[in-house]
Amino acid sequence: MIKAPDHISSIQPYVPGKPVEELERELGISGSVKLASNENPVGPSPRALRALRAGMSSLNRYPDGSCYYLRKALAERLGADPDELIFGNGSNEIIELAVRTFLSPGDAAVMAHPSFIVYASIVQAMNGKSIVVPLKDWRHDLKAMASKITKKTKIVFIANPNNPTGTINRRDEMDAFMKKVPEGVLVVVDEAYYEYVSSPDYPDCMHYLREGRDILILRTFSKMYGLAGLRIGYGIAPAPVAEEMNKVRQPFNINSLAQLAAAAALQDRQHVARTKKINEEGKAFLYAGLERLNAGYVPTEANFIFVPLAQGNAAEIYTALLKKGIIVRPMGPSALRITIGLPEENRRLVRALKQVKALF
Repeated sequence: MIKAPDHISSIQPYVPGKPVEELERELGISGSVKLASNENPVGPSPRALRALRAGMSSLNRYPDGSCYYLRKALAERLGADPDELIFGNGSNEIIELAVRTFLSPGDAAVMAHPSFIVYASIVQAMNGKSIVVPLKDWRHDLKAMASKITKKTKIVFIANPNNPTGTINRRDEMDAFMKKVPEGVLVVVDEAYYEYVSSPDYPDCMHYLREGRDILILRTFSKMYGLAGLRIGYGIAPAPVAEEMNKVRQPFNINSLAQLAAAAALQDRQHVARTKKINEEGKAFLYAGLERLNAGYVPTEANFIFVPLAQGNAAEIYTALLKKGIIVRPMGPSALRITIGLPEENRRLVRALKQVKALF
């Protein structure tokens, strides 16, 4: 049997959770609450749903390979040139495109830990080297990351807000970091949770783009816009960077329904405002509930909360909650990541946490 190269066979694959329906069948429960994948519990915009229904009759046609209408609408919203945009099957694909385009075997990418696990796996798939810098106070240690940049470094990944901690790096930190990054190193700023941020100190990375820096800003329609099932994200970069990435992008990578729904969702500011309000209220409710349980948590700028566990029993708590119909995400042995849900989902979570309080 054919054998994959060592740098491929040694990749630790992403392990998706079981479908909720299958978990319910196995455990003999119903009405589970899924708070594990940072999805928007409000659901898609009604405008997006109408656009999907209207587009169903044209599925015999290939999608628009340039995302013309979505590109035009998004460029206008962002104040960007249409040529500065690149679209992907989720922002994950754009990460992969960036690595395939700019990183050769033996080159290095700098990233934080813990952060989005896809960065390291894609770099490894290209036979590159991941230079991992631990978080400091649950945030990217940008000073330490800058010190790890060498002549072999081609990419630096910064998740802002970070997944799984929900923390951000401030504007002054990013300004100082960008001044240290040498020319020829692509800074990939993953802003998947950009729309949830309320901090006035959050950096405007479009500023670095306008300065002519080698930067790729990643955003998505999966989170705030509630279109995770359609898999559509986008990147904003200098036009020459986007042009090179488009050379390795497969044609028709964004399906027609995703394009229609994203363009419609982009126009529904009311849905975005409602989603953010529900998230902020849910965040405050869960903070209070965790505090009553004397459970520590990391203040978040996203739609999830990172809960460190002193006793290192994340799997035990996860299992106990699962039996009560609450699905959260264990992050290694000593932390949980909990998506902020709808009001009743949050109430169910807090009630369940009280019942497993002895495990904290």
